[in-house]
Amino acid sequence: MYYLDEITTYVPCCEQEEKDKALMLAFAADHPDCLLRSSASGHFTASAWIVNRAHDKVLFCWHNVYRSWSWVGGHADGESDLAAVALREAREETGITSGRLREGLFSLEILTVDGHEKRGVYVPSHLHYNLTYLIEADEKEPIRPKPDENSGVRWFPFAEALQASTEPWMTERIYRKLIDKEY
Repeated sequence: MYYLDEITTYVPCCEQEEKDKALMLAFAADHPDCLLRSSASGHFTASAWIVNRAHDKVLFCWHNVYRSWSWVGGHADGESDLAAVALREAREETGITSGRLREGLFSLEILTVDGHEKRGVYVPSHLHYNLTYLIEADEKEPIRPKPDENSGVRWFPFAEALQASTEPWMTERIYRKLIDKEY
């Protein structure tokens, strides 16, 4: 399975990634449905860290559920090529068409998701076993929101992106890590 190969060969950059990598591999081994949302306690997702060609800005969206400026991403929904999921979500949620994947797996992290309502249906708290991919895009290209998921899309210089996010864990542990990898 493609995503398992990526996780297995990925070299963690920090203790968080080392521990999350081990947990991801164990979770996948114990949950054959881990690529599906029907795995209610957790499932695999893919995120896109979209940067401009100069690698000094990131493309964030105003996420309707989390009420914060954030990266884009989505559920695997049975797809084992999570890089393709990240690229598809980047295009769907921001309107970019020039985006292209850079390198392989860029980061991994296990994220908590609080219970919430989506499209009128309650989604219980669970974990996202998330793989992050670096996508480079042209910041002059037109962008647009995807109203059922976000209500704004905007390029931010890295420092401003950290200030715009209202999710402390994501800001300090995830986005900061990704920005540090950029330098």
